[in-house]
Amino acid sequence: MNRKVRIGFVGVGNMGQAAHLRHYVQLPDCEVVAIAEPRVSLAREVANRYGVNGIYHDADEMLRRERLDGLVAIQPFERHGSIVQPLYKHGLPLLTEKPLASSVETGEAMISALRAGGSWHMVGYHKRNDPAVVWARQQIGALGSMRYIRITMPPGDWIAGGFDDLVRSDEQPPHIPADEMPSGLNKAEYLAFVNYYIHQVNLLRYLLGEPYQVTFADKSSRLLVAETPSGVTGTIEMAPFETAIGWHESVLIGFDKAAIGINLLAPLADHSGSAEILRSDGSVERADIIRDPAMKMQAANFIAAIRGEAKPACEAAEALQDLRIARDWLQLKTSRDRAS
Repeated sequence: MNRKVRIGFVGVGNMGQAAHLRHYVQLPDCEVVAIAEPRVSLAREVANRYGVNGIYHDADEMLRRERLDGLVAIQPFERHGSIVQPLYKHGLPLLTEKPLASSVETGEAMISALRAGGSWHMVGYHKRNDPAVVWARQQIGALGSMRYIRITMPPGDWIAGGFDDLVRSDEQPPHIPADEMPSGLNKAEYLAFVNYYIHQVNLLRYLLGEPYQVTFADKSSRLLVAETPSGVTGTIEMAPFETAIGWHESVLIGFDKAAIGINLLAPLADHSGSAEILRSDGSVERADIIRDPAMKMQAANFIAAIRGEAKPACEAAEALQDLRIARDWLQLKTSRDRAS
């Protein structure tokens, strides 16, 4: 492809604008040519701000009238089954926010429809695209046997000023019923986990380099312990404390005689995280990386994948594993609660 990639947006609400659209319009090999947004005034103002010519009330109209190379559909994940799945029939590469779906069952149905449509779906796990995380993963093979990974993510200011310049509207989107939730699980607890900690569930697998299973869930919902087939342990510490100021997410990857430390910034921060290697001899090697934010690098990866220059950072089939981990964690926690 020796021309700009033509992208259509399905939805330009808060995350559609702040986490995605503002980055796509900055990429030199991408052109956002159209948006589909039922809130008429919002659509018009967003299109005017970002220089988008095509404005449509819905995705079907946009897809009938525009020649597109890919879609960015930023919708509530509880409605991916009803909003995103029908888009697969057009055979276009597609990006959504995480997680893949509201449940394992809905995710499985989506993947079947995706295969029938003949294209691919990249799920927006932006931490995989953070330059600090990419650098850290590149170092793993040279540091000996991996012992342990710990991911800590206390709640904090995840927006980090990213919504300050939003185009806002009082218009209400049309009501679309939520997709079916998993049965037999605490709905509120499940939704909180898959909306918030599914990022860490995915990041753990990315850094381990292999699948894992949940082996422990504490009753207070503060700890997930996992183990891989090769015997590496991983932990996700959830809300060990909470702050209204700043963001304190970190990763520790342990080896026989070294460790990698990663400090990640808030999802909507305007630059990347940082990383370093600490060796047993006391030496420290700090990552020399570009400082572009993870969300912008995610957009660049999606465009590169459409052009055939890279693989999508996380496709739908792998993202389905995250929903299985979430289900397994909550089932294990629930069984412990009942046993007590």
